[in-house]
Amino acid sequence: MATRTDAPTRREQILKEAARLFAERGFHGVGVDEIGAAVGISGPGLYRHFPGKDAMLAELLVGISGQLLTGARRRVAEAGGAAAPEGAETAAAVRGAADPGALLDSLIEGHIDFALDDRPLITLHDRELDRLRDSDRKLVRQLQRQYVELWVDVLRRVYPDVAEATARSAVHSVFGLLNSTPHLGRPGALPGRATTAELLRRMARGALAAAAAR
Repeated sequence: MATRTDAPTRREQILKEAARLFAERGFHGVGVDEIGAAVGISGPGLYRHFPGKDAMLAELLVGISGQLLTGARRRVAEAGGAAAPEGAETAAAVRGAADPGALLDSLIEGHIDFALDDRPLITLHDRELDRLRDSDRKLVRQLQRQYVELWVDVLRRVYPDVAEATARSAVHSVFGLLNSTPHLGRPGALPGRATTAELLRRMARGALAAAAAR
């Protein structure tokens, strides 16, 4: 997620360029030498940072799933004034949120930041997830399930009458909406980041409210 303000490390630079190239040309369409050239080092020099392309892909997909969950937990903790929660403690922190509607807006904002700033990772997840080894793929799925359930807890605080299954379906649908950004055209063709973010926010909030309507 694009939340850092300090200079990226060489390892982060490699991952960013690998994500861009993998998304543009496919995992098998990109060689180690090309990734190295994109960051100004020799292809073999990449092996000081990663054992190979498979490791880069795993770190990208596991990493972003973990970052989304960590960021969401931080927003919950800030809303409830508690320490960063995990597992069952997350649900308790959600229940302690002073303004669940503001927390839901904060979660939407965080996911929109990801959807607009890390579009190559969305493409990679859609195309290349099955290339991960089983343990890494299971970890991605586990992190994603926890992220979904956190959203479900928050949504049901905002709309207490919504059934759990309905809330979960609504959350998945909103993720599909927000994660459609790679299909919106090149960044220069969009109406501007702030305008696009506001449009996505209104659409996401509207979709969740519609799911809660009887």
